Amino acid sequence: MKQIKIGSTNWEASSVILGIMRMSKVSAKEAATAVATAFENGINYIDSADMYSDGQAEIVFGQALKDSGVKREDLWLQSKGGIIPSKEQDSLYGGRYDFSKEHLLSSVDGILKRMDVDYLDAYLLHRPDPLMEVDEIAEAFDLLQASGKVRHFGVSNFNPEQFKLLQSGLKQPLLINQLQFSIMHTGMVDFGMHTNMTDARSINHDGGLLEFSRRKGVTIQAWSPFQYGFFDGTFINNEKFPELNQLLADLAEKYGVGKNAIATAWILRHPANMQVILGTMNPERIADSAAGGNVVLTKQEWYDIYYAAGNDMP
Repeated sequence: MKQIKIGSTNWEASSVILGIMRMSKVSAKEAATAVATAFENGINYIDSADMYSDGQAEIVFGQALKDSGVKREDLWLQSKGGIIPSKEQDSLYGGRYDFSKEHLLSSVDGILKRMDVDYLDAYLLHRPDPLMEVDEIAEAFDLLQASGKVRHFGVSNFNPEQFKLLQSGLKQPLLINQLQFSIMHTGMVDFGMHTNMTDARSINHDGGLLEFSRRKGVTIQAWSPFQYGFFDGTFINNEKFPELNQLLADLAEKYGVGKNAIATAWILRHPANMQVILGTMNPERIADSAAGGNVVLTKQEWYDIYYAAGNDMP
């Protein structure tokens, strides 16, 4: 498994991450198998959030870690906080954001208790709060780091100006930004390719996040790597995307892997410092996706996949 440096540090971790958002949906045995399978295939990075299944995902993970036989010290554990789930909606959606010092400290304490661990390797602010007060966040981060509860910090879905505003008041460098990016979600690439044009792909939706992250040495963690739309479904083996799936199948045969591995390799082929977050609990899909960390597509293959997904080159 390819290892990358996280942010501007010498902290190295696997280029593929196991996300545990769906871990509460499987049995304890299946959860332990997912953790063990990920580790056996070179994945040493776990991603969570305090709101996943109202915290139940982290409880299941805590037990799964014990049952898997994987040592805590051999993993990088990361979680996110700041979203207060709405009780009227599905738990994936929030009722509001809360980046107050009190809430962030409480969030981390809850995560550690549910996972039954002593510290997090990284804690991320889970989507930008328009009411965030940088001084208050800074106080929380200082306390979390001084207490040994959190080693590093980052954000999720922040645009460049939000990122710079927050960083301006922190002692700690923000190492990570989680962003949606995949073969079927290529806005960060489209915008750059369609510079000075008037079509829809030329619209700058995110302030040049890709270029900003590369200049600042920020690690992009790509979420929903196999999804199209927001949570519309996966494009892998989906009859809506015949040309793309045929090409994925052809390349999978060439490299001796599965389609998930090729979709993973497509993201990792970009020269930005990216990781891919898996959301599956299926051992076969975990193993196949992890194999993508060992596949290096040619530039032509990367472009061919981009075109097969319905994109163009102006």
